[in-house]
Amino acid sequence: MTDRDPILDPAAMRKHYRVEGIDETDLAAHPMEQFARWFEHAALAAAHGTVYEPNAMVVSTADAEGRPSSRTVLLKQYDDRGFVFYTNYDSRKGRELAENPQVSLLFPWHPLARQVIVTGTAHRTGRDETAAYFRTRPHGSQLGAWASAQSTVIPSRAALEESYAELAARYPQGEQVPVPPHWGGFRVTPRTVEFWQGRENRLHDRLRYVAEEDGGWRRERLSP
Repeated sequence: MTDRDPILDPAAMRKHYRVEGIDETDLAAHPMEQFARWFEHAALAAAHGTVYEPNAMVVSTADAEGRPSSRTVLLKQYDDRGFVFYTNYDSRKGRELAENPQVSLLFPWHPLARQVIVTGTAHRTGRDETAAYFRTRPHGSQLGAWASAQSTVIPSRAALEESYAELAARYPQGEQVPVPPHWGGFRVTPRTVEFWQGRENRLHDRLRYVAEEDGGWRRERLSP
């Protein structure tokens, strides 16, 4: 085997983290409060061009047989009840969540040497909540929710664009687009929330919240 260019060799790619760590005494009592703190830092970094799309998260699901799949989705809301994203319910993730509501979320804020990893259960949001969010989407995105039968095989890009053009003619700019019945939100109720902070020598900080039966949260440190 010939020597690889070190620029292209994954084994030679190393990032040395020298950022400030996190301690148990620094953590908020509730994981969503701690998430809000870190999300604010990521959003401010994005405003300065350091982080790209701080609300981007990797959503991992599995079907009834345990076969996993992952994709990047945008977080659209978070509060004490959990994390909300929107999708086509007939998509692969929508079908898998119908079969198996266990889900993992990963927020990869690499420039900050931070990750947030969530495990929990996904439930559909109510139609009123879905409709309220749908109305805030750009007109083109509303049409796209109808034009794309997400995750299905299509004959060509032209077929997709033709479907979009037909919808654009039916619902021109300024005319209300109905909310698709097959489209809506999922709220992920967290069971664990881990805050990962990169440290030098790969001795990273990993602090995790674990939901207790009484509604409280246990905090624990994990070995890196």
